[in-house]
Amino acid sequence: MAPKRKAIRAGIFFIVLLLVSGLILMYRGNDAVILATERKDGILTAEQVKLSFDSVGGRLINEAVREGQEVTAGQVVMEIDATDTNLAIEKLKAQIAQLDAQIQSTSGTMRTNLFRADNDEQQSFRQIDSQRGAVSAARATLSNAELDYNRKAELFKDGAIAKAQLDDATMALNVARANVETQQQLLDRLLAGVADNGSTDSLNLPTIAQERATAENIRNDIAALTEQKKFLEVQLKELEVAKSRLTLHAPEDGKILSVLQKQGEMVAPNVPVILLETKRIYYDIYLSEEQAVNLREGDEITCTTVAGNKKVRGTIRLLTQAPGFADLKQSREKGQADLSAFQVRIYIDANENVLAGQTVTVEL
Repeated sequence: MAPKRKAIRAGIFFIVLLLVSGLILMYRGNDAVILATERKDGILTAEQVKLSFDSVGGRLINEAVREGQEVTAGQVVMEIDATDTNLAIEKLKAQIAQLDAQIQSTSGTMRTNLFRADNDEQQSFRQIDSQRGAVSAARATLSNAELDYNRKAELFKDGAIAKAQLDDATMALNVARANVETQQQLLDRLLAGVADNGSTDSLNLPTIAQERATAENIRNDIAALTEQKKFLEVQLKELEVAKSRLTLHAPEDGKILSVLQKQGEMVAPNVPVILLETKRIYYDIYLSEEQAVNLREGDEITCTTVAGNKKVRGTIRLLTQAPGFADLKQSREKGQADLSAFQVRIYIDANENVLAGQTVTVEL
């Protein structure tokens, strides 16, 4: 009987102990729900970046990094063969140089034609001035011939001179008149239909205007060549940009997690070739709406690493309603109603020496 009584006593003792422990927990409020609201755990997570060649592809000729390697911003990590792009660039440069030569040649022709038009204008002005003098001289000769004829006609009436002398005066008058007409026709031909206002510098000769218009039309050819050159220069810039994209650089400091393409393989545009783990580290915690209402994006929060018990500072960058799975359900013994949960994302300061994957605790 003694062993049986001892067993009964031991059982009663453990039952009483459990009841007392439960009452203590209820009194202190240290059930699972209460503990979860007082302390939040999160895992440090590093943001990852997938690196790819922007809009270019080709054969990979340089795999400059390996998995696990630390890289710095701007460091070359991969290169694609640029032979075809280099040839296309040289071809465009040759075409641009050819257009430059054409533009210079055409511009020279235009300047020559304009100079010739100016020179022809000056020569025409000199000829017009000279012809005006010839017309004036012819008219003076005609005036003298008319005076001589009139005088001899009077003398002939009076019988003072012979008929032959009057005939000579008549012939001289006719010659003078014909000469005036001839000189005037020459002047009109030089004027080319332009009214003679007596001022040579104000004349706008049609032939000279036509020469200038022909020379000015060459500007259109120059403009067309210039636009063609600009188009080729844009193509050249596009090729140079494409060439620069054939070399892949690390966008920021980090660690190579995975090299997805190997040297010698063909790489497609915009397809990830490297997975980079950045130095931007964050962790998420989920709070009740009663706790979240006192926080704001930009607030600083200090957490503690589980390993090493190190204090780590961070800044809230995201505070938003969490998915439904994180809501606090009616699971407590006190029958508390469902509460919405909020997701808080905290980025730690860059100078904190921690590792991605560590667990941290936030005491609330």
